[in-house]
Amino acid sequence: MGFMHHPFPMQIFRAYDIRGKISLLNVGMVNAIAHGLAQQYQSAGQTHVAIGYDARLSSPTYAHIIQRTLSQYAIEAQIIGCCSSPMLYYTSREFDGNGIMITASHNPREDNGIKWLINNEPPCPEMIQAVGQEAQKYYSNQSKQVDWIEHEIIPEYCLKYQQSILNDIQLKRRYRVVLDGLNGSAGRCAALVLNKLGCDLTTIRTEANGHFPDHAPDPSQEAHLQLLKTKVLETRADLGIALDGDGDRLVLIDANGQIITADQLLCLCAEICLKNQVDKEFVFDVKCSTLVRNTVQQLGGKPVMIRTGSSFLRKYLANSKGQAIFGGEYAGHYVFNDGRGGGYDDGVYAALRVMEYLDQTGQTLAQALANYPKRTGTEDLYVSIHQIEPLELLDFVESQSRKLNAQISKIDGIRLDFNDGFGIIRASNTGEYFTVRFDAENQTRLNEIRHLFVSMLRDRYPAIAQDILDAQ
Repeated sequence: MGFMHHPFPMQIFRAYDIRGKISLLNVGMVNAIAHGLAQQYQSAGQTHVAIGYDARLSSPTYAHIIQRTLSQYAIEAQIIGCCSSPMLYYTSREFDGNGIMITASHNPREDNGIKWLINNEPPCPEMIQAVGQEAQKYYSNQSKQVDWIEHEIIPEYCLKYQQSILNDIQLKRRYRVVLDGLNGSAGRCAALVLNKLGCDLTTIRTEANGHFPDHAPDPSQEAHLQLLKTKVLETRADLGIALDGDGDRLVLIDANGQIITADQLLCLCAEICLKNQVDKEFVFDVKCSTLVRNTVQQLGGKPVMIRTGSSFLRKYLANSKGQAIFGGEYAGHYVFNDGRGGGYDDGVYAALRVMEYLDQTGQTLAQALANYPKRTGTEDLYVSIHQIEPLELLDFVESQSRKLNAQISKIDGIRLDFNDGFGIIRASNTGEYFTVRFDAENQTRLNEIRHLFVSMLRDRYPAIAQDILDAQ
């Protein structure tokens, strides 16, 4: 009886990280990937690396496998324990800007992933593919027996990271805050920082728990924020803070239990950053509302729209020679690069910059956002690709949209901007589907823009057109 041959899963090597089900990203695969990573560090002449890991049950073991494999290449890897991605980014500066984070971020508990920095830079998509090509040479799908390693918190690194935030943020007011860590790896440290800054703090799910007993650690899903909303109202808090699985994404809730959209928060960040530094670039991804671009222009900044992916955002900021003072994403990544902040996405730091600004202006969160016009927008809508080649469909949408009175952007998928709203369809970097989003000044106009996309696709791609129509 022959063995079943499993093809090598190149699909886990994605545009800005490695991520997939642990049935694919297993012990043998992690070891093979470590060889690919080691060769990239060697090629860059790097010999010291920090390794951090999130709350997932497999993450500590994967960190130790990578450490062991790197040592075969004379690369000294220091495991810094269970931590957030921002803490890993901060600590990597002690290791010549080299760091590896074992995390699947906000994904379900069945997943894991790997992202990394070489000399302070995230890898480009070609480098990620190169690790996959190299891993194929070392990969064996024979199951290996390993001793599973428990999570460990190493105070030395936590304290240094905390201190970097405490040295930066000034709060005079005693804020009443509810913090929801969603059982990820960022909650514990974030709670310590908020307490040390004098906040009256209520915590929910701040202990790391890779079983994620309630749901995936994804704060962009409104259903996942119900507990936080309830606690904010119960405790009469000034605001609620939700962090994702590895702490690089943030969602805020105001004192009335209202979720602050990413577009609204980006406008507030523009106000914070451009107040004293006009004529600088303010960077955001293709899924952000027209409101963000308009607000940046009104504040005297230069709006720059780039493709989706927090690694692309960080890379752009790092290479901007100080021209870009902030970068944000619709998914909830906020990167301060205005002479403060680390130049990386850090959920708790972003929350504290907002709190500091509210403290200085004497406003509540709701008051600070009241100046921005209310818009109607969908969340990210996920549509199956139905075995269709994504580029073929996007080329078709582009050709059809030339008949419309719209500004066409091809930075990442096809985005059509109108005077009063936009629509975008793009192939997801994280799965086998398209993401679609619509935004407009009111619900009627939003429906019209959605129907424009549906009518373009209906004859050639009826299943996708129907999915866009039905998507909630």
